[in-house]
Amino acid sequence: MASKAKETRFQLQKGRMLRAAAQCFNQKGYSGTSLRDVAAVLGLTDPALYYYVRNKEELVYLCYLRAAALGHEALERAKDEGSNGMDIALRYFRHHIEMMVGERGPIAIMSEIPSLKPDHRNEVLALSRRHSLNFEAVLEAGILDGSLEDCNVRMTGNAIMGSINWIPKWYHGDPSMGRQLLEEFPQILARGLQCSVSLADA
Repeated sequence: MASKAKETRFQLQKGRMLRAAAQCFNQKGYSGTSLRDVAAVLGLTDPALYYYVRNKEELVYLCYLRAAALGHEALERAKDEGSNGMDIALRYFRHHIEMMVGERGPIAIMSEIPSLKPDHRNEVLALSRRHSLNFEAVLEAGILDGSLEDCNVRMTGNAIMGSINWIPKWYHGDPSMGRQLLEEFPQILARGLQCSVSLADA
């Protein structure tokens, strides 16, 4: 029982560390962030962080694994709840953005993947690509069921993922903006999927 409680405390503290690290990396970048910066956000000493990570590269890697896991969770939840392609897409937008602006945020922007060691980089890239393919499959299903406008799913998926994943760069924790983001941003993205007039025809 004591061992399980210790493991739970470890996981909770590790979660706090990854959120603090995401905040620092999003605001200052990889090169501009030190372990001391992360420790300061947490109110810890520098050596205390080495109980959880060996170096900054590993910390970035763990932040990216967490970001990938939360994105996957948001999409799978949307697929379980949704009734068609558009409904699934809209629910995914809401769930993922809620994670970013809610208690589970911040989530690290995957902008420093080249800084990772080759094995870490390859793993993160594979997870990111798998998530993109899963979302593209949602778009394809929506086109087939008639709930989404026909589109280039690769280009559309990249545009939407880029929009969502960049939110932590300009959202810095203001609660009113968080509520506005959660209410309006999914609708903005969804309207693009419903658009039936191309720019070339406008």
